[in-house]
Amino acid sequence: MKTIFTPDAPEAIGPYSQAKISGNFVFTSGQIPVNPKTGAIEEPDITGQTVQVCKNVKAILEAAGSGMNKVVKTMCFLADIADFADFNEVYKQYFISSPARSCVAVKDIPKGCLIEIEAIAEL
Repeated sequence: MKTIFTPDAPEAIGPYSQAKISGNFVFTSGQIPVNPKTGAIEEPDITGQTVQVCKNVKAILEAAGSGMNKVVKTMCFLADIADFADFNEVYKQYFISSPARSCVAVKDIPKGCLIEIEAIAEL
């Protein structure tokens, strides 16, 4: 098993890694819309936050030697299911392989975010 770290995605805010490689797959931790350069959540709405989350996932996958076109499964967490349509508009631009997906509304996401995504991808 190999641990992945890239400065192009936010550092973990707890006792976990950005991602792990096991076998021929990379498993990302859930990513929230933190800008890795500033450490801040800069976007106020679901569209902007989804873009930042997708950029963070992309950076981690690329650091692992994978990419968005190799994602086989995502788990998506929304603070408000009413954001589902706007979230999907951004999501489909990044997750071009149409991976299997779970998407649920949850009570709270760390730092008051509107979105969190984790991914599993082939190497």
